[in-house]
Amino acid sequence: MNLLENHIIDPGFVNNLIPQKKPFVMVDKLFYFSEDKIVSGLTITNDSLFSKNSVFEAAGLIENMAQTIALHTGYSYYLKKETAPAGYIGAIKKIEIAKLPGIGEELVTTVVILHDIMGVTMVSASIESKNTVIATGEMKTVLAN
Repeated sequence: MNLLENHIIDPGFVNNLIPQKKPFVMVDKLFYFSEDKIVSGLTITNDSLFSKNSVFEAAGLIENMAQTIALHTGYSYYLKKETAPAGYIGAIKKIEIAKLPGIGEELVTTVVILHDIMGVTMVSASIESKNTVIATGEMKTVLAN
């Protein structure tokens, strides 16, 4: 069930849901949220830390996946009216990048939660740009205590 009535496209609100702050923010929209899935958005700009020579680098795509997981955690805690804990990447595997997007493109990142046990979350992620999957991978994140 999509618990969002409307897309959240206010970058300021989205930024308050994640622990990362400018210039290290790699999500700026929340399109879909459920207990086991989230879809985020990011419009790539020239001033991104990962934009080089009019291209968004692979490290930015991986960080976008990780911040989408953080957004899921942050929004979950927001709904409970609690402060979300910070977390970190525990493992990255099976990353495949088919194409690096350019400045001005919008990333639509879908993360499906495969397992979430005692603050350790394993997910599958995919990133689309222009309705084409450009990156996929699996990631494990761990909440800091």
